Amino acid sequence: MNIPENLLYSRDHLWIQQADDGSWLAGITDYAQDLLGDIVYVEAPAVDSVLVAGNPCGLVESVKTGSDLHAPVSGTVIAINKTLQGNPEFINDAPYKTWIFKLVATNEADTSTLLSAADYATLLNAS
Repeated sequence: MNIPENLLYSRDHLWIQQADDGSWLAGITDYAQDLLGDIVYVEAPAVDSVLVAGNPCGLVESVKTGSDLHAPVSGTVIAINKTLQGNPEFINDAPYKTWIFKLVATNEADTSTLLSAADYATLLNAS
């Protein structure tokens, strides 16, 4: 299982990475995309949406099932990856290069509740 060291992970199988401008990119993990199978639709949160950590904020659908996206941290969505509207399978091809939404965190301390790569691996092994 691919779990890059430079990302932070939620227990709901989302990753975040801080961008150069201080905002955060968010996507689903390799583990999540593998469980879902072939992704056919992504519903990202709307730009300017206010997210609350842990609350549903979007949806990923595959040929098998649908799965809610849960906000990894609280904040405001400033962009969505519009490429996914026509090419949701990009998540299957490159889950850690294919972000779903970009947000500005309300409270940077929220990131301290996220998991390191090692902690995320431990979570997966306990499943």
